[in-house]
Amino acid sequence: MKIIKEILSYTLCIMAAVILAILVNKLILFKIKVPTASMYPTIKINDQIFVTRIYNKDNLKTGDIVVFKSKELKEELVKRLIGIPNDTVEITDKGIVYVNGKQLDEPYVINNGGKSGIYKVPEGHYFFLGDNRMNSRDSRYWNNPYIDSSDIEGKAQIIVYPFNRFGFLK
Repeated sequence: MKIIKEILSYTLCIMAAVILAILVNKLILFKIKVPTASMYPTIKINDQIFVTRIYNKDNLKTGDIVVFKSKELKEELVKRLIGIPNDTVEITDKGIVYVNGKQLDEPYVINNGGKSGIYKVPEGHYFFLGDNRMNSRDSRYWNNPYIDSSDIEGKAQIIVYPFNRFGFLK
């Protein structure tokens, strides 16, 4: 009888831990592995990142690194948020980015360039670019350059692997 109580006790503890882990993953925090160099050097290929869930999209701001689902590409992406609802984003032939007429300070960008254009971000949508602009298939190249707010999953926070790159994202 005592053995049965111990087994039951351990089983309940394990079940509680599993349920708690699932709830944390679905409601608070999840981990992704980055498969491309589109965010290099900020994020490197195979970096693993903790992402916090976003429930209030009004807290997002230009420069945040965001994880979202692309319905067009049918995959999860991580890119830098450049345009929020109602912004006008202009990208020059030299790759300089202006948001609402003000040039962005983007020290994280390498290999600047790629497609230029002017984009008016609709209400409830967002515009994204990779930091490695010449090697990023981002909003500039999609049929629909805007991501709906319902497709935003979270904000990338911490590189957790490899351990020598452990740290908060900027």
